Amino acid sequence: MNLKFKKPSKETQMAMSEVAGGEDNNDYHVLAEEKLVNMTSHSYAKLVNSGNSAILSAMNAIDGAILIPDQGAWNGFKQIVKFLNKDLFTVKTNKGLIDLENLNESIIQSSENNFIDLNDENNKSALFLTSFAAYTAEQDLKAICDFAHKNNLLVVEDASGAIGDYENRLANGNYSDIIIGSTGSPKIVNVEDGGFITSNDEKLFEKSNLLLKTNKASNITACGIYNELDFAAENLKKTVEACSYLKESIEDKTDFNVFHKDKRGINVIIESEDPKSLSYKLRQELVLDSHGMITKCPNYNRLKEKAVAIEIKNLDISCLEKDNLDEIIEILIKYQ
Repeated sequence: MNLKFKKPSKETQMAMSEVAGGEDNNDYHVLAEEKLVNMTSHSYAKLVNSGNSAILSAMNAIDGAILIPDQGAWNGFKQIVKFLNKDLFTVKTNKGLIDLENLNESIIQSSENNFIDLNDENNKSALFLTSFAAYTAEQDLKAICDFAHKNNLLVVEDASGAIGDYENRLANGNYSDIIIGSTGSPKIVNVEDGGFITSNDEKLFEKSNLLLKTNKASNITACGIYNELDFAAENLKKTVEACSYLKESIEDKTDFNVFHKDKRGINVIIESEDPKSLSYKLRQELVLDSHGMITKCPNYNRLKEKAVAIEIKNLDISCLEKDNLDEIIEILIKYQ
């Protein structure tokens, strides 16, 4: 089994090389930002040097409290809230998935504790979440956003794993107020560094103008993002299809329980009584040319469960063939 870690396309690598060598002097910030605006249906977009810079810029522009899921999101949310000295409130989830009943309870509790002012239009709080909970389960962004907006709450979607959604349910500016993302490795838009932020609210960019300038992506990175955005939908579709095939096959052919088996996602998380041992064994078998594809849980970025995550999102799409996927299943059968 020949597994390769995800890298930018050859076309993107060549284009970035030409910018780096001075052969191409186009301003790719403008071009990439226009493409992001079209893809997200937002009015404004900015490129930054990392996903965390995008989170920092978005959080800095929020006047009220920050709400985050209790698991299945990104550790950087908590770290940046602490850095900015903002109020933080955690929303109980269904293994990473936002449940509207729990969200409502969190809004009520945070309002009673003066975290959130539900009546202040100029001091809105925001829910930060990832498009895919733990990378394994699609959030119902439309329902979440509809509910949040009725409660004077903004929604900030980290779409690092979902930009270019072919179903148009994720990374959709008609739902989320702010969309942020990393284009580092290994992401759907895979440039090895960089990030982005989009919104319909121009004031957001004005509030974080200094941060956006300070953390501006290089023109080489902007060129990479501009080119890789063209492959985002295909990369996402093939990764989701591979994960759906694995989820179904693992449930049918092994004794492992698959978390969120019926949800779209870009990794597969299986329950394990001994995740330390299982993750070690799988790392010996599922070897990439660089980096890895196994995450041991409990893990805030994935699930706070005894489990192992198989990061299909880390694989180059050329590896997502049925033969390779079937071999992964055979390896799991050995260790069930």
